[in-house]
Amino acid sequence: MKAEYDFSKGKRGAAIPQKGKTRISIFIDNAVLAGFRARAERAGTGYQTMMNEALREYLSDSSQPVTETALRQILRQEIPEYFKKLSPAPKPASRKR
Repeated sequence: MKAEYDFSKGKRGAAIPQKGKTRISIFIDNAVLAGFRARAERAGTGYQTMMNEALREYLSDSSQPVTETALRQILRQEIPEYFKKLSPAPKPASRKR
């Protein structure tokens, strides 16, 4: 064993990097962890896999901001339907005999 080692070019992290996934340590509320474990057991999958899928879904939903163009398109579609529901239905014309 050497008396001194040179770590000046060392990098912090896992000794062997893995593609796709990274091992981390995090603190999760006990209730959240218990909930994921129960759901995973019912579904027949791993709770860590289920947590990863939930986080992936959250990121995909929250990373898509509503743009002005998208908002205008939605409003053009929805406002006429909204006003149709508000206005009373036209009364049928009565026929005189």
